[in-house]
Amino acid sequence: MVPLPQHRPKNLSLGPLETEILKIVWELDTATVKDIHDRILSDPDRELAYASVTTVLNRLTQKGWLKCDRQERSFVWEPLLSAAEAQAIQAYEQLQQFLAVGNPDIVAAFADSLDRSSIDQIAAISQRLQAIRTDREEG
Repeated sequence: MVPLPQHRPKNLSLGPLETEILKIVWELDTATVKDIHDRILSDPDRELAYASVTTVLNRLTQKGWLKCDRQERSFVWEPLLSAAEAQAIQAYEQLQQFLAVGNPDIVAAFADSLDRSSIDQIAAISQRLQAIRTDREEG
């Protein structure tokens, strides 16, 4: 289980190209504009200006997803959190929106449309929450 990280991006909303470039940076651990541009252009059906990659990297830095360091004659970007940490933050935000509905009857109304796998997942989550509640009460 990945705990919620201390660092949180200022803006969780990402466009498709931002998401693609962030995934490339996660795969490479650190990346230059050239690394990312070359990776994207390895698909013969893709076209993307070098400057567009730079713009997106700067935007991801401003949003708090990446940091940029100058190394010798080039800039190198690296993620401020892992892909798993980002997934945990996004899941947490979605859970908060779900809980904001606030009415259990509305949430329960979807029960009839769930498949067996979803019901099993909800049961597992419920068991985990009960175990946490029990640990807190005993602690």
